[in-house]
Amino acid sequence: MSRDDATEAQVRAADPALSTWLTANAGSGKTRVLTDRVARLLLGGTDPQKILCLTYTKAAASEMQNRLFRRLGNWAMLDENALRKQLAELGVGGFVDRDTLARARRLFARAIETPGGLKIQTIHSFCASLLRRFPIEARVSPDFTEMDDRAATLLRQDILEEMAAGEDVDAVDALADLNPGEDLAAVLAEICRNSAGFAGPVPDLASGATRESLLAQAFLGDETALMGALIPLLAASSTNDSKAATALADLSFAPPTMATLAGLEGVVLTKSGAAPFTAKIGRFPTKPLASGAALHLMPAIEALMLRVEAARPARLAIAATEKTAALHRFARAFLPRYEERKAAQGLLDFDDLIARSAALLADRSVAAWVLYRLDGGIDHILVDEAQDTSPGQWQVIERLAEEFTAGEGARSQDRRLFVVGDEKQSIYSFQGANLKAFREMRDIFAARHLALAAPFQDAALVHSFRSSTAILNVVDSAFDGPAGHGLGGPPRHLAFNVKLPGRVDLWQPIAVTEEPEAAEWDDPVDQLPARHHTIVLAEKIAGEIRTMIDSGVQIPLRDGERPVHEGDFLILVRRRSPLFHAIIRACKSAGLRIAGADRLRLGAELAVKDLTALLSFLATPEDDLSLAAVLRSPLFGWSEAALFDLAHRRPDRAFLWQALRDRASEFLPTMAVLEDLRDQADFLRPYELLERVLTRHDGRRKLLARLGPEAEDGLDAYLAEALSYETSGVPSLTGFLAWMQAGEVDVKRRLDSGGNAIRVMTVHGAKGLEAPVVILPDTAIRKKTDRGRIVRPDGASALWKTRAEESPPLLAQALADRAAAEQEESMRLLYVAMTRAETWLIVAAAGEVGAAGESWYSLVAEAMKRVGAAEAAPDGQNWPFGPGSRHAFGPWPAAAARGATPAPAAAASLPEWLEQPAKLPPSLPKSLSPSALGGAKAIAGEYGQDEEAAKRRGTILHGLLERLPAVNEDERHSLAIALHGENGGLSAETETLFQEAAALLADDSLAHVFGHASLAEVELSARLPELGGRLLQGTIDRLIVTSSDVLAVDFKSNTTVPARAEDVPDGILRQMGAYAAMLAQIYPDRVINTAVLWTKTATLMPLPPNIVRQALLSTTLP
Repeated sequence: MSRDDATEAQVRAADPALSTWLTANAGSGKTRVLTDRVARLLLGGTDPQKILCLTYTKAAASEMQNRLFRRLGNWAMLDENALRKQLAELGVGGFVDRDTLARARRLFARAIETPGGLKIQTIHSFCASLLRRFPIEARVSPDFTEMDDRAATLLRQDILEEMAAGEDVDAVDALADLNPGEDLAAVLAEICRNSAGFAGPVPDLASGATRESLLAQAFLGDETALMGALIPLLAASSTNDSKAATALADLSFAPPTMATLAGLEGVVLTKSGAAPFTAKIGRFPTKPLASGAALHLMPAIEALMLRVEAARPARLAIAATEKTAALHRFARAFLPRYEERKAAQGLLDFDDLIARSAALLADRSVAAWVLYRLDGGIDHILVDEAQDTSPGQWQVIERLAEEFTAGEGARSQDRRLFVVGDEKQSIYSFQGANLKAFREMRDIFAARHLALAAPFQDAALVHSFRSSTAILNVVDSAFDGPAGHGLGGPPRHLAFNVKLPGRVDLWQPIAVTEEPEAAEWDDPVDQLPARHHTIVLAEKIAGEIRTMIDSGVQIPLRDGERPVHEGDFLILVRRRSPLFHAIIRACKSAGLRIAGADRLRLGAELAVKDLTALLSFLATPEDDLSLAAVLRSPLFGWSEAALFDLAHRRPDRAFLWQALRDRASEFLPTMAVLEDLRDQADFLRPYELLERVLTRHDGRRKLLARLGPEAEDGLDAYLAEALSYETSGVPSLTGFLAWMQAGEVDVKRRLDSGGNAIRVMTVHGAKGLEAPVVILPDTAIRKKTDRGRIVRPDGASALWKTRAEESPPLLAQALADRAAAEQEESMRLLYVAMTRAETWLIVAAAGEVGAAGESWYSLVAEAMKRVGAAEAAPDGQNWPFGPGSRHAFGPWPAAAARGATPAPAAAASLPEWLEQPAKLPPSLPKSLSPSALGGAKAIAGEYGQDEEAAKRRGTILHGLLERLPAVNEDERHSLAIALHGENGGLSAETETLFQEAAALLADDSLAHVFGHASLAEVELSARLPELGGRLLQGTIDRLIVTSSDVLAVDFKSNTTVPARAEDVPDGILRQMGAYAAMLAQIYPDRVINTAVLWTKTATLMPLPPNIVRQALLSTTLP
C-alpha cells in the first residue's frame, strides 16, 4: 500500500527484522513506533517473555502498555477487511491470510495470559526483579527492600551522629569546616552518589608541593623587618595606603603561615582587570610614597610581590588538595558504615539496583545462566528515552545485549536491539543522564553489528505530528547556530500537518521594577510587592487568557477549529520560583479553572501543616504554638480574637492546653474532639489517628471547604506517608513526626490534558506532554547556581569544589566544563519547552533579557527576526497582547461572536426502563461439596468422640500426606516441624500423626498411591445429572491417571475401620460416588475407580463402582 514519507519512516523503524538506533524528533511518534514494533514481534510469533522494553518512567511504561493492549484488543474485535487494513498500515507486507488474522486476534489473550505480564518496565523495576530472582548470585538479601530518599536521609543522619560521637569525630569536624553553617544532609547524599570517586588515592592537585616548601619559597626571612619599616610609612600616607597598613598589621610574619600568604595576596595582587591576581608593580604603594619615603624599600617590596604572585597557584592547589583530603577522609570512614548498615537491614537504593545488576550480568561465571533463566533468554530489547540513560544503566543494557553480537547469540537470525532517543531532549543530567555515554553506545552497537554484517539501521524521524510549521520554523532557527551545539547540531523538522495554521508570539518583556522599602516593619520579607515585574507578568498572562476565552478566540485543530478553553493552555517554567506561584494565584483571581501545581511540597501544604500541628500537640500537650495553630485551623475554626482571649487570660506560666481545660465548659465541641484524640493517641497508629481526625471528626470536609479541592492531593499523600512509615518499624506518633521532618516529600501530580483546566508546570514535568497553546514566561536571564559540592573531572577521583577564582587548573577546567554542560542542557530544555506547542507558542519574560544568546528570550527574539516575524499587526497597531512580534503560518480562524455559545442540545427523552429499578437476577444455587451430600461419616463405635479433636487430627494428617512425599525420607521430620512444629519440635499428638504418615509412605503396597505418577490435592468441578445438574466442587486427596483407567483415593483418619466396602458409611460412599461421576465427565474413555485409604490401619480399600453410584443416586438435596 502507498504511504506518506512520515508513516513510511515509522514503518521502517518498527521493522523487527532490523536492529535499530532511532533518533526521534519531538512529536515524531516514537511511542507509536515502539508499540508497533512490539505488536509486529508478537504477530511474528515471538514469545512475549522474550521481549524486554525498558522505559524511563513508570508513567511511560504504563502509557505504552495501555496503547499496546488497546491495539491488540481492537484487533480481536475488527472484521477481516478492517483488520487487514490495520495490519497493512502496521507494515505487514503482502496478502494477509486468515491464519495471520486469527493469530492477530489471539494476541490480546496471549499478552494478557503471559506469566508476569509483558515486560514493559523501567530499568530500575527490571533490575529489582532481576535481583529478586537471583539474590544469591547477586550477593544481596533475598528479601531486600528498595530504600527511598527519606529512609536514606535518616540512615545517613544516624551514621553521622554515630561518627560524631565516636573515634571519627575529627573527620566529621573537618567536613563541617568545609561546609560551615549548612546542613550536611545534601553533602552526605552527594558523597553517596559519587562513592566511586573515593576508591583511589587522594588526588594531589599541588604536584607534590607542601605548605613548608611553599612558605620557604615565598618568604626569605627578612619580611618581619621589611613590614616593620613599611607599615608605619603606609599608615601615615594616603587612605589606600592606610588601609593596606591595617591589613598588613593583622598578618603574622614570625613565622609566616598560609594565612599570611593569603592575606598578602589581598594587598599586593590585583583583584580584577585584564590580568587579575598579578603583582601591583608600580601601583603599590601609591606613587608619592613609593618614590618618596619608601623608595629604599621598593626593591624588596616588589620582589616580595612577585614571589607572592608566583606562590598563589601553588597555595590554591595546596588548599584544594587539603579540602579534598578532608572530604576523602570522611568518605572513607562514612561509606563503609553506610554500606554495612544497608546490608544489615537488607536495603538497596536506586543506584544499588543498577550497580548490583550490572555486576551480576558482568560475572562470566553466572551471567549466561542468569540470562537463560530469564524465561529462556531475551531475544528483543527495546530502550525508550535512551538520551536520559545513565552510564550505569547502559552497562546493564550492554550486558543484556552482548550475546546478540557474540557467540551463539550472534548466529541467531532473530535477536534484535531497538534504541530510540533524541539528543535534543536530554534534560535529566541531575539524574545521571550522560550524552557522552549515549553517543558511545550508539557507536559501539553500530560497530558490533557491522563487524558481523548483522542487520542494523541508524534511522531518524524528522516529521512532527504535533506542531505547526510556524512553531517548527522558529525552533529550527533558534538552534541554527552556537545554541544548537548541545543539541547535536542544528535541528531539522518537517511538519506532517502541512496545512495546520500556527503562530508564535513574542511579548515585550516586563522591565525590572525597583524593590520598594517595606512600609511596615512586620511586612512579609518573602512576599513580592504588588507591582513587582514578576507579579505584573503573571497578571498579564492571566488577563490575556481570560480575554481569549471571553472574546471567543478560535484555535485550529487537525480536524477543524473550536473556541479556546482553559484546558488548551500549558504554562511552562524552568523551576517553581515565585513566578510559578504568582501565575497560579493570578489565574485563580481571574476566575480561571486551573489544575494547580504539578508538584506539591508536602510539608508546605496548609492542610498538612494543620494536621502536623495537631499531631505535635497530641505528642506534646505543652506545645503551645502547635495547639494555637490547630485551633486557628479549619479543623476547629477559632477566630484570632478567641485565641487571643484564651492566651491572654491564662495565668502566668500556664500552658495553653491547661488554660483550655480550665475553661472547658466554654468550648465543649473543641474539648470533645481533643479529648477523644488524646485518649486514642497512645493506642492508634499515626495513620489511624489521622483517619479518625479526617473521617470521624469531619476534618477532611472542613479542610476542603476552606482550602479548596486541590488540598485533597496533599491529604491523600499525607495518609500514604503515614502508611509508608509503618513499614519502617514499630509505628509511634513521635517517630512519625521525626520521620516526616527528616526530609521534604514531593508529591507529583499528573496533570494530563484530559481536564478542562490550565496546567502550570516545569519543563521537566511536561516532558512527553503537548497542548494547543503553550506559554513560556520564565525566559529572562537566570542566575546560574551550581549547588553541588563535589566535582569529578571525567568521572575520576572526587574533588571538593572551590570558588572558580580559587581553583587550581584541573579543578577550574572541570568547573568550566560543568558550566558549559549546564548551558548546553539549558538549550535542550528550551527545545523541549518550545516543542510542546501544537498551534500557538507564546514567549514572555519579566526582568533582564540581555543580548543575543544571554537568555531564552533573546535567543527566541533573534530567531523571530530571522524567520521574518511581524513587529506590528497588519493595521499598523499593536498586537492584541500589546507590543511584540508574531510569526504566523496559514489562515487563523476568525474569532467566534462575542458571547456566542453553542446552542444547547435538545433534551433527550429517557426510556422508561432507565427510571425503573433494575430487577434482581435470579439467585443461582451455590455449589455443593462432595463431602457435604449428607449421610453418616462415622462408623458405629466412633460417635461421642471429640469432634474438634478429630477434625484437627484429620487436617494435620492430610497436610502431612500431601507434602511429605515430595521430599527425601531423611528430610520429612524437619519438614513436619516446619509445618506443625512448636518450640522447635512436634507435640505428642502431632508426633503420633507424623509416625502414622511416615508408616504409610514406607508401605510398599501403597507406593503407587504416593509415587511421582500420582497427583496430590486435585481440585475439580462438574455439574452432575445424577443430582439434577447441580454444580459440585471438591478436592481429591490423591489421583492416579493412566492411559486406561483413573483411581481416586481419599484419606480417612477414622479410628474405627470397616472390614469391607459394604460397611463403609453412606456419607463416604456418596462422596466417592460424586468423585467418580465427576471424573467420568473428564475422562469418558477410561475406567473410573475409587478407593479409601484408612490411615489408621494403612488399608487401601477399593470401592465397587455400583456401590458408590447407588449411594450417589440415593442422595436427597434440599
